[in-house]
Amino acid sequence: MKMFGRMMSCCVALLLTFSSVSAVGRALNSITDLRSVGFGQSVPEQSLRLLHWFANEIDIDINGDISLTFDPTGYDYGSHRYRNDEQLLDPLPRGYQYYSLGNIHRQGSLRLPQHVIQSEHEDGNRARIVIRVREQNVGRRTSQIIDRVYITQHYETSEHRGTAYDPEHTYEITTNLLRAIRKFSINNDNINLLMSLRDHFRSSANDSQLLEMRNTWGQLACVGLLLFIVIPEKYSSHEHNNRRQPAPRSNTQSDAVVNITESNQNNTNLNFTSQDNNTCVCSVICVVIIVVILLLIVGLLYWAFKH
Repeated sequence: MKMFGRMMSCCVALLLTFSSVSAVGRALNSITDLRSVGFGQSVPEQSLRLLHWFANEIDIDINGDISLTFDPTGYDYGSHRYRNDEQLLDPLPRGYQYYSLGNIHRQGSLRLPQHVIQSEHEDGNRARIVIRVREQNVGRRTSQIIDRVYITQHYETSEHRGTAYDPEHTYEITTNLLRAIRKFSINNDNINLLMSLRDHFRSSANDSQLLEMRNTWGQLACVGLLLFIVIPEKYSSHEHNNRRQPAPRSNTQSDAVVNITESNQNNTNLNFTSQDNNTCVCSVICVVIIVVILLLIVGLLYWAFKH
């Protein structure tokens, strides 16, 4: 019976291990990964714009170490500490801290660029980047090194989930992907660069479309091309004019405030309801299968010891 008790303990421990695994989806390692994060869906546009800004804001050295260029404790770029109360991410090791970036209603002295703010306004201020930072002493100063990067978003207000982040739209971003995104530089409308990026990432954009991007997006032409590559169904038929941007609202609301208009809710629901439902069903099925297998193992062991 002692051996049976040990077997039961192992099964319980295994079940607890499955339940404690981080809820984050697969890591995104390339531009191609951004195009298909599951069920034929691409990364949402607002998350993609925020990620493009972030990739061009940080420093990445030859060893792949990512350094911050701003202070996340001072609300720069809508940053603040993220406590991971819902256990969306892995528990923090000693000396590490999570920070959330992208809240357009809570920005310090350094503010997000207008083309990111505009997209966030349209989507209800839901997209976020979460970084895991460790501090290390370098001479007389303390440097902050990022060792993990995630994109995520708040639930829609219609889902009544408070300020929690949605695990179904949370992905880890690798250093390789950040480097690839950095190739789409800011403040550069050189047509030769656009052609080079198009060919390198095998985009279907023709020369006339690249010229239209340059004329429409101006210094943000590389942003337009990135959106064209990742969300071709939206940007292959028309180009958004980013120079027509509404002035940002003055608002001191906290990260808990996520304003979404009815039209934005409807549009987003059309894009993601199918994905969310399918993913939830798959998760439930996996949990049920694991529990059934464990129960079968326990039953067989019990029967074997009895006979």
